This record gives sequence, structure tokens and C-alpha cells, in this order.
Amino acid sequence: MTTTTVVPARAAWSAVVRAGETLTITDLHGNQAVDFLVYDAHDTAVRYSAPDTVHAQGSLFLTAHSVLLSNEHTPLMTVTADEVGRHDTVGGACSKESNTLRYGHHTWSQHACVDNFLAEGAKHGLGKRDLVSNVNWFMNVPVEPDGTLGIVDGLSAPGRKLTLRAERDVLVLVSNCPQINNPCNGFAPTAVEMTIGAAG
Repeated sequence: MTTTTVVPARAAWSAVVRAGETLTITDLHGNQAVDFLVYDAHDTAVRYSAPDTVHAQGSLFLTAHSVLLSNEHTPLMTVTADEVGRHDTVGGACSKESNTLRYGHHTWSQHACVDNFLAEGAKHGLGKRDLVSNVNWFMNVPVEPDGTLGIVDGLSAPGRKLTLRAERDVLVLVSNCPQINNPCNGFAPTAVEMTIGAAG
């Protein structure tokens, strides 16, 4: 059985994806960042680890065949298909604090990904201490030879998608990024689509 949900611009979403099932994320309108966290559905102390994932694959960027590893260095999900080719692991989730630091105090009231993660995570008993460095699907954060990085126009386009396979029962949290101060959403956040497919 396949279930599909359209996540509105700026909104949050969560679901349990069972072992062997797939999650396909579709960038419906193009240039929309999707902030993403994943936990063991039965023990949320086991959760996505950016350091483990980056170290194991020897790259800051995720693409087809990338394995999202936990803080126990065990696989949570694997990217099985990718129509974009490169996704960010270092840009983090926008917050009221980072917005004011980067863009000025007038942005304090703007909704941010951390707000989405906290609200959606609370439905599953998660709090601020459970938030870790996240994946940013479709977001383009090039890293220069001197270590400088920036958030620039995305590499995606309308209808492009990626698919992940759950390697165990996982809880996925998503913030369909509300950021309007940098190009990660083309300065105009749009809807994305989440499709959970049956185990193969």
C-alpha cells in the first residue's frame, strides 16, 4: 500500500517508515529545501549522525547509495534513487537565533525549521535535546577549498525526487523549510510531496 501526503510550504510532517518500506520526497515546484531527521522508531536515542554518515562515505554530500548512519554507526536509511545528485549535510536547520545572527533582529518573529522540528517532535515525545544536525534534501551548500561555505541556488527542479529505503523501523521528522532570507527555497517556500511505498 502506498500513501502520499503533500506537505504545504513552511509546514512540518512526520511518519514511521517500516523496515523495507520506501520514502520518496518530491520537490514539486523546484528549489525547495527539505530539512530531515530520522530516528530508530523503537529507541529514539538512536538517531541520525552526521559525523558517522560523512565519515563512512567520505563525502559531505549525499546522493544515490548514501547510507544514513546512526550515532551507533548502524544504518537507518539508504538513498536508493536520486534525481538531483547532491544534498547537504552541514547547513543545519534555520532557527530564530541563526536568522537574527545572519539576517538581522527584524527576522526574529519568522517561523523556522527548529520550530517545526520541536512542534512535530513533541508528538513523538521528542524535545530540544533530541534535535541533532540534520540532512537538507535539495539544498545546495558548496564547500570551497578554504572551508568557506554558503547557501546558494538549489540544483533541483520541479518534479525531481529522491527515494530512501528504511533499513529498520524509523521515525522521520521533516520541516519543509520556511526560510525566506536566502536562496535555499528561491526566497518563496513551496509544497513538497512525501510518498511511503510498500516493502519490496
